[in-house]
Parts: sequence; C-alpha cells; structure tokens
Amino acid sequence: MNVEDAVARRQSVRAFKSDPVPVELLREILTIAQRSPSGGNLQPWRIHALGGAELRRFKALIAAQLDAGVTGEEAEYAVYPENLWEPFRRRRRETGAQRYAALGVGDKDRAGQLDLLRRNFDFFGAPVGLFFCVDRRFGAPQWADLGMFMQTLMLLAVERGLDSCPQEVWASWPRAIAGFLQLPPQEMVFAGMALGYRDTEHPLNAIRTARTPFDEAICLRGFD
Repeated sequence: MNVEDAVARRQSVRAFKSDPVPVELLREILTIAQRSPSGGNLQPWRIHALGGAELRRFKALIAAQLDAGVTGEEAEYAVYPENLWEPFRRRRRETGAQRYAALGVGDKDRAGQLDLLRRNFDFFGAPVGLFFCVDRRFGAPQWADLGMFMQTLMLLAVERGLDSCPQEVWASWPRAIAGFLQLPPQEMVFAGMALGYRDTEHPLNAIRTARTPFDEAICLRGFD
C-alpha cells in the first residue's frame, strides 16, 4: 500500500470489531510514528494506550458517570470556536446529520444524540483506546506537532489493516482521564483515539464525508 492509498482509505471509523490488536503491532506503529516531525525536534507528545482490563476499567468509570446523568466536565480548551461561522458551521452540521441518519435518528433526537455520545465514550467498541497528551506550557506549534504524530499513526494503522477514529471529544473529561492515568499536573489531554479493526457491516462506517473543491481550499501562485 502506498501513501496515497492509505490517505484515501483512512476514515474516522465509528464501529469496531472486538478482535484484539496484538501488542507487538501496537508497539510497532507507535514506535514508527515517533519519526513524525516536530519543531526543534522537541517531540512534545506523550501517549497513553489502554487495552484489556485497563480499558474496560476506564470505560466503566465513564459509563457510571453517564448513567448518573453527567455527560462531561469543564474542558481545558474549546474544540470548536464559539459561534462557529460559515462555511465551517455548515460542514460540521452536515457531517453530524450523516451520522444520525446512519443510526436512523434525527439530529434533534435527544436519545439519538446520547446514544452517539455513549458510543464515543466507549471508543466505539475498539479494543485499544489512546490518549494524546502534551505539556500545558506548550503552545499551538507543539499542538500541531502532536497532530502530525496522530496523522502518521493513523496512516501506519491503515497500512497494517487497522482503522482508527481521532476523538477530541475526550477533552470533555480532563479530570477523569488525568486521575485514571495519574498524569502529572503539567500534562494535559489533547485528544483520544479509538484503534482496532473496523466492523464493515455497521452503517456508521459507510459514511464518507465530503471534501471542499480544490480552489476553495488551495491557492496556487506563480505557476505557469
């Protein structure tokens, strides 16, 4: 598989099989992903991987909160800007509508929204849950480095027959995650990621989100 094929195949998979990911394979792709670029070679990322009993224990902790009616904590950063503007607001709304339609519910259906939220906080049934952390003293350039690490990891996963779903939604549980992982005070959670083998039969995985036309996103200057 070449890079182009991996980019084309990668998607945010929201339903996984329970088949375990061999720890040797997980170690392999995480090791290779550390070749991702970073300004000044700071390598600002810190990754925590959960599987087996530890993943089940963490998910049970969050499920108990959801059962009690608590859907999150105060986040340490805003995933989306306040009063999101066009065309970004439309893109987000249309993508959400696709997911609800795949589940057979409307985007105003509170029960349907809660179901999708619970799926998020179950890592969509994936056998591996990853958390990507960064020192809170770092700024936007180091967050960008962490994003490149995540993208590299996702493409390596595709090459090896795995799939993933990056999940910034985990930013809404900063204290619960920090307590479970026993993070030092200076370390904060940026995002999570579900990793495993996709359930090809699930309707959520039939969704392919649209991309904007070339000329709307990219400007070429000085080329004949």
